[in-house]
Amino acid sequence: MVNRFQIERVGKSDSLASNVAKQLEQQIAAGAIAVGDKLPTENELCDLFGVSRTVIREAITQLKSLGLVETKRGVGTSVLRTQAAETLFAYQIDPTAIDDILHILEMRISVETTACELAALRRTEEEVALLEAHFQAFDEALSRGELARKEDYEFHLAICTATRNPFLKQFYEQFNKNVIPRANLVNSDLKQVATDSYLQRVRSEHLEILNCIKNKDAEGAKQAMHNHLYRAYHLYQRYQDNNKFD
Repeated sequence: MVNRFQIERVGKSDSLASNVAKQLEQQIAAGAIAVGDKLPTENELCDLFGVSRTVIREAITQLKSLGLVETKRGVGTSVLRTQAAETLFAYQIDPTAIDDILHILEMRISVETTACELAALRRTEEEVALLEAHFQAFDEALSRGELARKEDYEFHLAICTATRNPFLKQFYEQFNKNVIPRANLVNSDLKQVATDSYLQRVRSEHLEILNCIKNKDAEGAKQAMHNHLYRAYHLYQRYQDNNKFD
């Protein structure tokens, strides 16, 4: 694999770690190292670039900060994606901007209603257990007074996973919790009672979706997801029109 790299040895005038990181990023983007593959070892990279292990480690840290790679003890450093995380679609979403929230919800309605139907048809008992665990995590976050955006996202991602369609799962994985609305919009603009009421409604809708998937009720699951997202869409649409959240 090392022989496939088009690497320039780093000169003394260069910022060593940044130069190494930039070249590795280019190699990843070009497909010289595929997603899931491991980078060469530290020693191999030292020989390639003509730098010390300290420089290589600093360069790897820079790649980690971009979300391109991850390092596991005893395994090595593997490629996670071919683009820096902040250039991905999810990182361009402002979860506090009404226009972004409405656009994302329009997309989610079209994708997740079908995903929920497929999940009900194809889910395994293990996937039901995972959905139940994510529902419980959402509940626990609410009990701590949190907005539970991460837990909300993970519940919906688990539904896409249960479709057994790898492309649906990968499509949703490119997002992060930014795909879940509320954040500062709910936290700062709205009264706490409105926030709590909204989150409790989200909880009850999640429970309905979970039960439909658990019972293999495909049509019910599809409708429950549509209602869940459509209600959120109209809620934020009314907020945009009237600056009132109810």
